[in-house]
Amino acid sequence: MKKKALNFTNNVFNMVIAMCIVLAMLGFIFTEELVKVFAMGFEGQTLKVSIDFTRITIIGIVFTGLSYVMTAYLQIKNNFTVPGLISVPKNIIIIISIILSVKYNPYIMIWGTLIGIATEFIFQLPFAIKSGYKYQLYINIKDKYIKKMSWLIGPVLIGVAVNQINTMVDRTLASTLVEGSISALNYANKLNGFVMALFITSVGAVIYPMLSKLSSEDNKEKFISSVVQSINSVILLVIPISIGAIVLATPIVKLLFQRGEFDARATSMTAIALIMYSIGMVAFGLRDIIGKVFYALKDTKTPMINGAIAMIMNIVLNIILVKYLQLAGLALATSISAIVCIFLLFGSLKKKIGYFGQDKIIKTTIKSIVAAVVMGIVTYFVYNIVSNLLGLGFAKEAVSLAISVGVGAITYGILVVVLKVDEINVITDVMKKKLNKVA
Repeated sequence: MKKKALNFTNNVFNMVIAMCIVLAMLGFIFTEELVKVFAMGFEGQTLKVSIDFTRITIIGIVFTGLSYVMTAYLQIKNNFTVPGLISVPKNIIIIISIILSVKYNPYIMIWGTLIGIATEFIFQLPFAIKSGYKYQLYINIKDKYIKKMSWLIGPVLIGVAVNQINTMVDRTLASTLVEGSISALNYANKLNGFVMALFITSVGAVIYPMLSKLSSEDNKEKFISSVVQSINSVILLVIPISIGAIVLATPIVKLLFQRGEFDARATSMTAIALIMYSIGMVAFGLRDIIGKVFYALKDTKTPMINGAIAMIMNIVLNIILVKYLQLAGLALATSISAIVCIFLLFGSLKKKIGYFGQDKIIKTTIKSIVAAVVMGIVTYFVYNIVSNLLGLGFAKEAVSLAISVGVGAITYGILVVVLKVDEINVITDVMKKKLNKVA
């Protein structure tokens, strides 16, 4: 059995290498055409730099594909910690390369990004080997398990493509707006993605194998309990972050990015985009979690169909809202389409399994929103009072932000306990276990 599993892993590994190399080569050859399609507003030096940067980073497709294979292998071996940490070395390298690029050469940043992408695979490889992985040059496209996987994964790939199309449409339209619009969207999206990576990816990685097992065992009661617990945990964690990001968008962006060429205007643009993305932050997180629920039920078509509907809505809203709200319209369109997608997924889940704890989810959502709104008001006033007392300066801004976030977090924590939100016990238990491990 172990040999068959290893053969299957190597089969997938080698197929992914082959496909990614072909895609990278095509992207490298037709980079200029791709950039012109997805950044139609770029001209002159901006177009040239975009082509150069794209040519370099497109090599990262190979490492990204291999990283996903290693992530899947480690998760099958019940190792969720290492896949959850892969973004740490990547982000450290990217941050260092950005700092160096400001002082020496802009191209250092993009080579650093490529190295950072590569580390996601390199970081996981030793742990995979320790868990029993051994590379073999083995390819068998007629393998029955490969055929079964292809049948299930097809809609998943289309669903992923839908998300990428959304991003590309956003950037294409942003390239027609004032200079800096694409950068503002990217920075705001990175902050949004940071929250997703920190909380949602971890929850999704743990929930999927657990739900798959419960589904195969036909344990409906525990399955529904796990679905409710996962969804409510995301709601409980992400809603306050979303409100906090809306209230503190400008100081957050200013503290993290405003230096060098990133001026007050860039801060304002990025903060507006962050606010609009934050409106749909919970929906982004729930979309991934509910998608995992359907995958556990061996249904990959429903998330794909709902995602396609949301994509069409996003494109239509982009075209409408960009005329009136410019940059903010693009980010808002993404949030609205994600929220609609969630309602579609909830409706589809109800049709598929009937009751899945809707009443408990609604109750937790209402309590979380109430607590988060109060937290947001408290945070806003605390930040303004502290920042007025301390004055301007990087260190003072950081202290003001830290104090207001701390007070906000305490306020939210007290309120969810007072409102008796059940999932707070689950989250505190997980945190206690992690602290005990560290101790």
